[in-house]
Amino acid sequence: MDITTIFKLLGSLALLMFGMKALSEGLQKMAGPQMRLWLQRMTSNRFMGMFMGMIVTAAIQSSTATTLMTVSFVNAGLLTLGQAISVILGAHIGTTLTAWIMSAGFAGGAGGGGITQYVYIAFFIGIILIYMKKHKNMGDFLFGVGFLFLGLGTLKQTGMDMHLEENQAVTEFFLQFTQGEVPYVFTVLLFLLIGTVLTLCVQSSAAIMAITMTICATGAMPIELGIIIVLGENIGTTITSNIAALGANVSARRTAFSHFMINTVGVCWVLCLLKPFLAMVYAITGTKDNALLVLPTFHSAFNIANTFIMIWFVPQIEKIVCKVIKPKQEAEDEDARLNFISAGLMQTPELSILNAKKEIGVFADRCIRMFGFVRELLQMDKGEEFNKLFSRIEKYESITDNMEVEIAAYINQVIDGHLSIESKTEIQRMLRVVSEMESIGDSCYNLARTISRKRNHTEKDFTEKQYEHINSMFNLDEDALNQMAVIIKYGEQRYVDVNKSYNMEHEINNYRTQLKNQNIIDINNQLYDYQMGVYYMDLISECEKLGDYIINVIEASGIKEKKATGF
Repeated sequence: MDITTIFKLLGSLALLMFGMKALSEGLQKMAGPQMRLWLQRMTSNRFMGMFMGMIVTAAIQSSTATTLMTVSFVNAGLLTLGQAISVILGAHIGTTLTAWIMSAGFAGGAGGGGITQYVYIAFFIGIILIYMKKHKNMGDFLFGVGFLFLGLGTLKQTGMDMHLEENQAVTEFFLQFTQGEVPYVFTVLLFLLIGTVLTLCVQSSAAIMAITMTICATGAMPIELGIIIVLGENIGTTITSNIAALGANVSARRTAFSHFMINTVGVCWVLCLLKPFLAMVYAITGTKDNALLVLPTFHSAFNIANTFIMIWFVPQIEKIVCKVIKPKQEAEDEDARLNFISAGLMQTPELSILNAKKEIGVFADRCIRMFGFVRELLQMDKGEEFNKLFSRIEKYESITDNMEVEIAAYINQVIDGHLSIESKTEIQRMLRVVSEMESIGDSCYNLARTISRKRNHTEKDFTEKQYEHINSMFNLDEDALNQMAVIIKYGEQRYVDVNKSYNMEHEINNYRTQLKNQNIIDINNQLYDYQMGVYYMDLISECEKLGDYIINVIEASGIKEKKATGF
């Protein structure tokens, strides 16, 4: 084998992987928002979950994308772990379409014949659509299809030109495993390991499937060994997601582990019944020698059978996973780490937006919690408990600063990917939202500092009437914050009355003006001294600024109608 052939093999494999990536991303850009809504509307019915997982995966040609998107919904509380397992089971059926696409691509060589001869038509139409901005996503999709089939055709042709079936060393190597020279158990374990390790190294089960089909199609490797490698690929692709989930939260780790458990158990039972299972596949295909038909048929039969067996044991799988993956015992509200994007699970830009949205929802909850601490601080006397709570608020202010920086950095990474125009607009909104939410954290800290200064610099206290006014203003801000959180977290799924937030902001402004005027009268009437009036108005004015920041978040979100259609 010369150096030119080696690079031709590697290049065709790279072309295949790039084509799969471009095809998947093109489909996600065309159907991303609708795809997310489909999964969000899941019911508790495990069969419906399986069906949706199958449809979405077949549509976007990426079981990894479906799995990772499902993890995000579990994290957000939109799906239970049981529902997520059902979706993953369906994704296993949906991904079998990839093997058949490859089989169709192998039907013709690189130079012509079969589907491969039409790739140039796809390239020609695709480049026209790319320059027509309105249909750019469709153009990207067609280019992905073209590269995929061109890579498959070139890979097959290169494999045929190598004449591996005539290489005595190669054929003897594989024959020793099928003619009883090597123990059957060792053969199975070895080729399972080969499939698993290769998938881990290449990070693409589709690419390893293509290599396996190429070698089997030349006749160099017996189909039975290729089938065991395919089973190894099913395990390897789940280890990849588990490695990615190591730094994620407990929901992500449980979902990834359930993926591994389902495929590993499936591989175990099919190996125990391999001979009758293969006999069934041969009966379906009507041949034992056509690798381009037998391998995708076996892949489909295995995943369909495993899914329809495992679907009945979803509750048991859920219990086992929860026992194996236990949550860490730590104070969640004091944990400065991000919940959804710290592990960078979303590898596709369109789906990364979902993680960023959920993290912003957590940001909103932390702002509300921080404001609650400020309310507690106002009612406390100076002492050790007061100092502890003030230190906690200081820590939260630091957390909000870090969250703004990290979320913005993550969003900027997403911008570097291929995005639809709608998603780019959505990202710009999110960047504005996190900036304004950090200002909410600063405002809460300013309120705490004012309370602390008043406690440390004077023995006097607010009058009962002042406390009443401050608490009334705090109530208005708290209602506004809660309404903001609803809009941020659920704006896409619920009807929200944005006018309610604007009315709250006007009420806060009017109340501030009223109290400001009354403050001057009260000082003149000597109800309290000037310095107490300054502390009092500092709190009232900061509450008014807080209301402004809240309305800025809502405006930045882009939601202007009662039915939320924006961020």
